[in-house]
Amino acid sequence: MINENENIQDPEMNNSEENVEQGTSATDELTNKLNESNDKYARLVAEFDNYKKRTAKEKIDFMQSAGKDVILKLLPVVDDFDRSLSFMKDVPEDDPMKQGIDLVYHKLKKTMEQLGVREIDVVGQPFDPEFEEAITLIPAPTPDLKDKVIDVIEKGYTLNDSVIRFAKVVVGQ
Repeated sequence: MINENENIQDPEMNNSEENVEQGTSATDELTNKLNESNDKYARLVAEFDNYKKRTAKEKIDFMQSAGKDVILKLLPVVDDFDRSLSFMKDVPEDDPMKQGIDLVYHKLKKTMEQLGVREIDVVGQPFDPEFEEAITLIPAPTPDLKDKVIDVIEKGYTLNDSVIRFAKVVVGQ
């Protein structure tokens, strides 16, 4: 009888071992699926965060470039104001024409500064090709002006620390 009991117990033990093995493999399978889902979720969150950052940067760049086009078209007007004021040096300060031109010029300059436009100050500075374009080289009037900007033909401007128009300059040799 012992042999019969052993035979009876063996199938039950085999079944319970199979159930444990199946339970373990099912748990492992569920754990793997959970890990995969968590990994996919983490990647999706990171991808969405990158998307938000990229679109915000593109929006800022678009706004700055849209303003850049308008400002580039206004720079010749500023140049004309500069020239007209330089020709009016001999006109008295109380002349209404000079006061009107001066008022409009300063209002335009102030508005451009509020938009982030800055004039590049280069006279007397060492020549820097990142901000200036050398139109011509002339002999330096003094040794200390060698390789420095002597005169500005056309002013240069930056928009939010990015050059939108290089200054056209005369450099001492």
